[in-house]
Amino acid sequence: MLDYSEEAERYDASRGGEPRAAAAAEGVLSLVPQDARSLLDVACGTGIVTRRLASGRDGMRVTGVDLTYAMARQATARLPGAVVLADSRRLPFRDGEFDAVSSVWLLHLLPRPADVGAVVAECARVLRPGGVYVTTVDKAASHNVGSDIDAVLASRPRRRAVDEASAVESYAVEHGLHPAGQTRFPGRGQGRSPRRTVADLRRGWFVTLPPGHPLADGFAARLGALPDQDRPRPDPWFTLRAFRKPPVACITRKAGTYGNPSAPGGD
Repeated sequence: MLDYSEEAERYDASRGGEPRAAAAAEGVLSLVPQDARSLLDVACGTGIVTRRLASGRDGMRVTGVDLTYAMARQATARLPGAVVLADSRRLPFRDGEFDAVSSVWLLHLLPRPADVGAVVAECARVLRPGGVYVTTVDKAASHNVGSDIDAVLASRPRRRAVDEASAVESYAVEHGLHPAGQTRFPGRGQGRSPRRTVADLRRGWFVTLPPGHPLADGFAARLGALPDQDRPRPDPWFTLRAFRKPPVACITRKAGTYGNPSAPGGD
């Protein structure tokens, strides 16, 4: 796992910078209702996407939250007074405080499925009835663009992704959220070159091949033998899923129907 305190200074430049942030913010906002007046960006990192969420929708108040001090410090410079240092599994906000909640490139970083479930539960809790939660899913799979680099890495050790779309949907439904759309956006400037992939391998980017893993040198050698060592392969495309919290009227009707066995209309 990467140390995001150390990554903070180079994070934006190494991950597509402003073009990628613009694409991400555009994707998120396409799924956020036009009448949303407040949005919480969970795991906002350096705030490079969060700032664009704030500037991309007139009249919407945007708050960022991140666990890593070095990342939150950079986000604060971009959004003064609007960034909170906190764990996404225990958000320091009231129930129903926000019209929309987003989490971009967060869930795949969590160590266990239970942590993903906890984050989704918290996002659902702070979301008002009728509000929408938007999150990236299937992050690792997005990077497989069918390139020669992907062919080399196809045989690396794998583990089941904690942010699989089906799993995230099940957590959302468990906490009262319902599927409300999806979209995709390009990871601009994130197309991998062989040389960059070797560097990422050496610094622990691939969690199943940490530095010192007995197989890491073999993969590095095969990547180093590919042609066009500095030519980026195609950009990845990331997937966003949206989930809506039912309006109060719907929640009340459900509670009345299922809470009273004699109530009409049950199925």
